[in-house]
Amino acid sequence: MRLKAIALCVLGCAWAVSTARAGVDLDAFLHRDTFGTIKISPDGRHYAATMPMGDRTGMVIIDRKERSFASKATGGAGSTVADFWWIDDARVVIAMAETEGSEAMPYVTGDLHVFDVEGNKARNIFGRQVDPGMTDRYGPATQRRDMATLIDPLVDAPGEVLVAVAPLNSTPHTRVERLHMQTRQTRVVATAPVSRAHFTVDASARVRFAEGADERNYSKLFYRVDDDAGWQLVNDEKSSGEVVSAIGLSAAGDVAYLRVQQRSGPDAIEVLDLATLEREPLLRDAHVDPYAVLYDRDGRTPIGVQYMDDGVRNRFFDEASPMARTYRALEKSMPGSAIDFTSFSRDGNLAVLRVRSDRVRGDHALFDMAARRADGIFRSHEWLSPEDLPRTARIELRARDGVALQGYLTRPPGWKAGALPMVIVPHGGPFGVFDEWTYDAETQLLAAAGYAVLRVNFRGSGNFGRAFRELGAREWGGTMQDDLTDATRWAIDEGVADPARTCIYGASYGGYAALMGVAREPGLYRCAAGYVGVYDLEAKHASNSRYADWARHWSNDWMGTRSSLEARSPVTLASSIKVPVFLAAGGADPIAPLSHSKQMERALRRAHVPVQTLYYDSEGHGFVDDAHRREFYARLLDFLADHIGGERADPAGVAEAQSRSGAPSGNSGR
Repeated sequence: MRLKAIALCVLGCAWAVSTARAGVDLDAFLHRDTFGTIKISPDGRHYAATMPMGDRTGMVIIDRKERSFASKATGGAGSTVADFWWIDDARVVIAMAETEGSEAMPYVTGDLHVFDVEGNKARNIFGRQVDPGMTDRYGPATQRRDMATLIDPLVDAPGEVLVAVAPLNSTPHTRVERLHMQTRQTRVVATAPVSRAHFTVDASARVRFAEGADERNYSKLFYRVDDDAGWQLVNDEKSSGEVVSAIGLSAAGDVAYLRVQQRSGPDAIEVLDLATLEREPLLRDAHVDPYAVLYDRDGRTPIGVQYMDDGVRNRFFDEASPMARTYRALEKSMPGSAIDFTSFSRDGNLAVLRVRSDRVRGDHALFDMAARRADGIFRSHEWLSPEDLPRTARIELRARDGVALQGYLTRPPGWKAGALPMVIVPHGGPFGVFDEWTYDAETQLLAAAGYAVLRVNFRGSGNFGRAFRELGAREWGGTMQDDLTDATRWAIDEGVADPARTCIYGASYGGYAALMGVAREPGLYRCAAGYVGVYDLEAKHASNSRYADWARHWSNDWMGTRSSLEARSPVTLASSIKVPVFLAAGGADPIAPLSHSKQMERALRRAHVPVQTLYYDSEGHGFVDDAHRREFYARLLDFLADHIGGERADPAGVAEAQSRSGAPSGNSGR
């Protein structure tokens, strides 16, 4: 099957649906792209790409010149490809993960597979034994075993890869091994001096740094000269008060680049002289942390970092380097876009270029380094024209106590002037997570319904330094919630939001914040919607604490002691809520169990608060089934339209989606 034929089918089908719509076309925003990440083979003949396949994400190999599928592999239900690496011209190593729902980060299983391009066959090389094709016969989940993550594909050592191996327990001590893919035999090359460690290699793939944490979650960084040397302590957070991480070494191996937390403000990049272990500052943004590391063509040597703020900015360690000049030329030709490279051919002449923005999820192109020419490989959500989508603007405000806050505002397409109905959407997490200047399908869907969408990085969020993140410690329902209230009032005062038509909606922690918002500020919002939310903090603390000592300490440090949480739980504050509520949740959610939503529902009904619900027993932390996702967003738009007056979903599209899937309706109540 030709890739061009697939693209045309997707585009044609979406156009045929959208032209007949009366209301918001959910398909335009919920339809999944054909591909995810794309990487080129060392010889430049093939692409490897992740590809959504129903309830899982698999791997496909594409012949570059023929533009046809060469082979594919997929795992069991709920599985996804966490990452993948070309190890030679004909084989890809795949790290598998499993997902607990659309709002949950996939967790790696520690299973590695080698995918033979020519043989169209995937073979397990580490972890639970599986049949060819990566079918779902993993054995008991409680079986004690080791898990592996790939550190380096060792492209210069055919047949071997470098992996970090750890026992599957709560405080794993990690070792580094060279894994022979044919025999599955391993040879230990390093043992971590600290638990929960991850490693950094030099340009020759020698393990040089190990970073981990103790049970009280204090970070430690160690360095060694070579494979035969002992570990030297570079930083101990408990004594230094700062977290230091290695991001890589120079090509010559004489210096290392570190990410260093500061006592105030954003993290810095520093240079570590490996002869003296002396550190010198190199890069630091005035507002935000480093967002991503940029690497040279070898994939090991860092050359700069990206920063996420009112866009994505690149900064380089050496502006005169060839890769820095290439990036700068691309930035001039594609202003307003975030660019990076996913992979290079062995000779460095061909690369896969990824281009993103607030209106583009991620386009991929083949870039000829010598000719400086880019040819398109795949265009994301091509049924939508970026020019027809609204831009996302960075906003700033001050909280009531003077803390500076940043966020993003997206207004509906065609907006000219005047206040709008607004939905404020607190992010999940909450700690270390942050809203970004990226394409966000949910934001675009709400904007298409006529809403201004405000996303705020309240204290506790990532990207603004350690001190800002720590301001959120033990502030669930406290100053973290005040930040959302202050942002809503800012939007009203600035003429962005109509005070009579403002609602708060969020998922996971955002669901908690939505319910706390209307409990603490009953006159500010007209409605609240919580999706897979946590509403009983005592129960959440108890669940976390059963996992491991470090998780119990984390809960005490960041949520607060269990005895302090009842007064900050929405289930105990239902009588303070005076506006309608919509709750949606999944019965198979291990992160925010359905019991949270049902308990919240019962408390609201006892308080005579109008409440609607949508529950699916089969769903986890965020709905995955396409029909369930469409029904959820159709119900959400109906709920918002009833109370603050935006557009509803096109009913024909929802009915068509349910008919195509044959999925039954959820357990819902109004």
